[in-house]
Amino acid sequence: MIITIGGDVCVTDGNREMFANKETDKLFNDVKDVFSKSDINFVNLECAITDSENRIKKFGPNLKAPKGTASVLKEVGIDYCSLSNNHTFDFGIEGLKDTINALNEQNIVYTGVGEDNIDARKDLIIEKGGKKIAIIAVCEHEYSYALTDRTGAREYDPYDTTEDIIEAKKTADYVIVIYHGGKEMCRYPSPRLIKLCHSMANHGADVVLCQHSHCIGCYENYNNCHIMYGQGNFHFTKLNDNETEMWSTGLLLQFDTENKESIKFIPTYALNGGIHIAKDDFKNKIISELDKRNKELENGEWKKGWHEFCESVKETYTNAITSGDMDFFAHYLDCEAHTDVWRELYPTWNMTNEK
Repeated sequence: MIITIGGDVCVTDGNREMFANKETDKLFNDVKDVFSKSDINFVNLECAITDSENRIKKFGPNLKAPKGTASVLKEVGIDYCSLSNNHTFDFGIEGLKDTINALNEQNIVYTGVGEDNIDARKDLIIEKGGKKIAIIAVCEHEYSYALTDRTGAREYDPYDTTEDIIEAKKTADYVIVIYHGGKEMCRYPSPRLIKLCHSMANHGADVVLCQHSHCIGCYENYNNCHIMYGQGNFHFTKLNDNETEMWSTGLLLQFDTENKESIKFIPTYALNGGIHIAKDDFKNKIISELDKRNKELENGEWKKGWHEFCESVKETYTNAITSGDMDFFAHYLDCEAHTDVWRELYPTWNMTNEK
């Protein structure tokens, strides 16, 4: 059985009208052919599908899509999606309910949200082709995660998530973890992210996909588990020719449940509000750059790339302290990816004592 997984999907000002008018050919082009040959197609829906104007308080944009968006996704062959991300709650409970209703109307099965943090801890179970697939979709702590007394997204928890993987592996033939986290616009994982992905693999995950970074990162096979540290955007195009290649390229990942060693990277790129399959020299360039970073993951050079990225954003993190804006500072403390940067930029004395 073939499973195809895409990264972040979000309607933007550049293609909002195209989604509203259901211009699927322009929006997805030859990507539709890939989905048509796959048994299961899964993406991360990185926005609310709602007309609500009731934005939650947050740093960063509140993202939403027109109500026809779900029918577009269904038409191109997307069967399943994750709502466990940092934008699913951008328009509060109303926006989340609207999103769920829109998906239900199109029979798109969603996962990664619940009435509270206990209810949100439900795996997506797909039984097809004689196989049982468990998908565990979790996100880092940034605005949308469910609380003990409020609906929201399924949070990553080092204890609960590990238990969930162990439990899923008892009955599932194939366990996939969708981890919405890691540092945005960084092609390298943090030390923490590598450690937790390895732990997921050690406890039974067959696939761990880190999304959210908006760029293609690096890949490794660890303990017979496919780990992708940054899948890149799937459909998050700004309809801007000045868009960076980092933002506009992504990977569709394809797995064959009959051969757990199997993985296929299908590079995509955004252009004119839609996405396309990368071919020829462009495809080779994306894959060769991925291979280079994969080697850096093996030989330890990734540490340099991670550190250089943290240094490049140091001023932003310093300002979080010097500005006196405690809401901003609290946000940076709440989110794991931001904490990773803090630790890299400001090591404690324990890290240098006796050296």
